[in-house]
Amino acid sequence: MSKRSILHMFDPMPNNSPFDINMALDTGFDILMPYNNVKLESVHGLTQDTIFSRSPAGIKRTGIFIGGRDLGLALDMMNSAKQAMVPPFEVSILADPSGAFTTAAALVACVEKELKTKHDKQLKDCKALVFGGTGPVGIATGVIASLAGATTALVDHMSLDTATDAAKEYNRRCHSNLTGAKAGSDQEKALLIEDADIIFCTAKAGIQVLSSEVLAQAKQLKVAGDVNAVPPAGIAGIQANDNGVILDQPKNAIGIGALAIGNIKYKLQHKLLKLILENETPVYLDFRDAFIKAQELV
Repeated sequence: MSKRSILHMFDPMPNNSPFDINMALDTGFDILMPYNNVKLESVHGLTQDTIFSRSPAGIKRTGIFIGGRDLGLALDMMNSAKQAMVPPFEVSILADPSGAFTTAAALVACVEKELKTKHDKQLKDCKALVFGGTGPVGIATGVIASLAGATTALVDHMSLDTATDAAKEYNRRCHSNLTGAKAGSDQEKALLIEDADIIFCTAKAGIQVLSSEVLAQAKQLKVAGDVNAVPPAGIAGIQANDNGVILDQPKNAIGIGALAIGNIKYKLQHKLLKLILENETPVYLDFRDAFIKAQELV
């Protein structure tokens, strides 16, 4: 009798994400086992209960998904789970807290594609700003862009200290080279974007971060990507379905909207879950793997 596939879903939040549950079920897992309010110190024991309760055949049909909203905690939980493995009792792990790793990977990959095809540039040639940069998607976007070579700043709308602290923490964790910046007023935003090549907008849904008047000051802008699907757009002039559309201003800048990015994010999360479900050997997947696979998808 073939073993049924099981995905154990560890989440430090009070509730597991319905989005992740739907995605995992649609990927083909037979059984989903959500765990909420999971503490970091509990992950080792939960993982060993997961691996030692099945035969080698069952182990290949077993995986762990790590959610939540805190990127650092998700990485720590993933590391704890990896340390709990006892070969040959090993299962695959995917970390995607708040969908941040897959969303950020899709965003950066989409921007990277347009940068190459429309401007013959690479990320390493560019200065990038991440508005909403201290949220989960913003931090993940910044880390991915920085590791790909872009000179990248996390932009917070209220506090330079908050942005700088986030940059320092994730530089330590991920070996990126982020800086922090503050832009609360239109004047601060205009000054900040003057020499930016890339703008990533990962701010809260339904909030316009950059008006058309401010955006006009981005004289060197090449590509802008906005993950906000709720009107108004985070970046004026970018529609949700835009995918490589030339913006009205600044001249020759390219816009990518939330639904175009979301399409890649959806395919990406499905692809990563499939790897857990179907891979014969264990895989441990985080934002690095998500970006590699996103580059393949675009």
